[in-house]
Amino acid sequence: MLVLPRSAAVQRLPLLASLEIVSKKSKARFGAWTSPLSAEAVAEGSVRLGGLALDGDDVYWLESRPAEQGRLALLRKQEHGTVEEVVPAPFSVRTRVHEYGGGAFAVERGEVIFANDSDQRLYRVDTAREVPWQAEVLTPQQDLRFADLQIDRRFGRVVCVAERKRAGAEPENFLASVSLGSGEVSVLASGADFYAFPRIDPAGTRLAFLTWNHPAMPWDACELYLADILADGSLAPATKVAGGAGESIFEPAWSPAGVLHFVSDRSGFSNLYRMDKGGASTCVCAAEAEFATPLWVFGLSTYAWLDDDTIACVYQESGFWHLATLVGKTGRLDNVATDLTELGMVFTSASRALFVGGSAARSPALYSLSVQSHEVNLFHRPSPDLVAGDAVSLPKAISFPTSGGATSHGLLYLPQSPDCQASDDERPPLLVICHGGPTGSTSTALSLNIQFWTTRGFAVLDVNYRGSTGYGRAYRKALDGQWGVVDVEDCVAGARMLAAQSLVDGKRMAIRGSSAGGFTVLCALAFHDVFAAGASYYGVSDLEALARDTHKFESRYLDSLVGPYPERRDVYRARSPIHAADRLSCPVIFFQGLQDRVVPPAQAENMVAALRSRDLVAPLVLFPDEQHGFRRKENISRALVAELAFYREVFGIAAPKD
Repeated sequence: MLVLPRSAAVQRLPLLASLEIVSKKSKARFGAWTSPLSAEAVAEGSVRLGGLALDGDDVYWLESRPAEQGRLALLRKQEHGTVEEVVPAPFSVRTRVHEYGGGAFAVERGEVIFANDSDQRLYRVDTAREVPWQAEVLTPQQDLRFADLQIDRRFGRVVCVAERKRAGAEPENFLASVSLGSGEVSVLASGADFYAFPRIDPAGTRLAFLTWNHPAMPWDACELYLADILADGSLAPATKVAGGAGESIFEPAWSPAGVLHFVSDRSGFSNLYRMDKGGASTCVCAAEAEFATPLWVFGLSTYAWLDDDTIACVYQESGFWHLATLVGKTGRLDNVATDLTELGMVFTSASRALFVGGSAARSPALYSLSVQSHEVNLFHRPSPDLVAGDAVSLPKAISFPTSGGATSHGLLYLPQSPDCQASDDERPPLLVICHGGPTGSTSTALSLNIQFWTTRGFAVLDVNYRGSTGYGRAYRKALDGQWGVVDVEDCVAGARMLAAQSLVDGKRMAIRGSSAGGFTVLCALAFHDVFAAGASYYGVSDLEALARDTHKFESRYLDSLVGPYPERRDVYRARSPIHAADRLSCPVIFFQGLQDRVVPPAQAENMVAALRSRDLVAPLVLFPDEQHGFRRKENISRALVAELAFYREVFGIAAPKD
């Protein structure tokens, strides 16, 4: 099957180059090219954006600080002002509810309430005071975490999701009220395993929120509830208004007129609905598109109101994101012209929408959409461009046949360098990337991590295997009961297709992935003979151990991905690479944070021991100060350098001379 372009925005068109320009390039083997992008530069430029909020004309957001041990800094930019840091170091604005966090701060009228990473207490900063601002502690030291913060001025409190540690039992999750005066914490709603999206209506009299219970994940099944807020601030008995078995709800939000909206996948795609009088709901815009993203973290937003009836929104169609305006009364969806293909975190004020966006040639940054002109403008770029345009490998979207007559998808990046080229008869080594989740998806925005490889002469295939988000509920649910099977078969099929088309060297193919992607890596190496090497970043090797030892949020995730445990213990053992280590015959490198609570270090350590007992090359690179995902500059850089050296040794590629 031929490689098929799916979006002109990411398709790399052939470039005509004169013989004079070509002759200036140095000849070097693929994988041995000199690169303008060092591992240190990748680490320094790996700035993550999130937590966007608007307070009048003031814009607040979070940026990671790899050079400051991964600290999350809260920044503000006022109209016509410069970027300033609101919360001073060493504070890091991060919550650990569900371990993944999100929704770690709220702001209203210049008052900022935030969760601090080191102690998980809530703090307050009043930006109306003279700088430097001081952070005042709000909540006492206790076994509580807070997320999805919403300031409720009517009752002088913060409404949020709380998580309480319990000895010998899972943490308790509930909706909480935190007094802005005393810091006292009281329970608003409890009884469900999980809560999210507490949202107060414009009048301050009603509260909408989501709940779900084991074994469902929020993208499998959750419920939307609505409750009146009583005179003393407590909640009247809540009524379920949407959701249930087989239906996922995302981002309940109130229009300026007080009409409740939400996203539901009841049609097979996550579309926007509004709650009508009488309790019925109407689809605002029916489309084979996704107006939702998996609820791995709190505080997500894909839509917000520009005026009483016009919504700024982002949606994903066949794996690609689009920016649009949506008229509520008519359901008319108008795309906004932009080259941005990775979008999220939409928030609005009276004059504009702010959102995070990235393109194939640019890493994610903050952008604004004008209400009047619908023009998109850059608002803030967290770091300068670190790789020149002629060194950027632009992705080409591909679709390819896989097992069971299905079709899978991915992004292909070919080697690109302004200075180096290989001989005509050589094909590049291939790195297949397995994204995490597994209910995630590949990003179409510029990734310095991927460019690190392509500028050195590696080809990269970033796979949206079955189970990925962006193609509808059926594609996502195709992984149910099949984790470690169809995701692996999709990665194998993509690699084989590229080798068959002579786009890559079929004898020099490696596979890499993190977290759930690390599990896919180890399964591909244990159960298939396609790849010559692999790299597992904090990946899963033992499904039984994961079912027993992981945190509450994911403790029953495997019920849908593999089967109920311990009833299907036979499947857990058969799928686990730790029990198939004798079938694995190629080198594998492992990277693991020792503070990881999502995938505990024993997963990597036991797998390495099993491989080394058979005299296989299995380096283990440990990071004592990292959790699930690496945030520190020196650790990100060290991992990339070690992985590159590993592949070059396995593939027999000599490093270029400096």
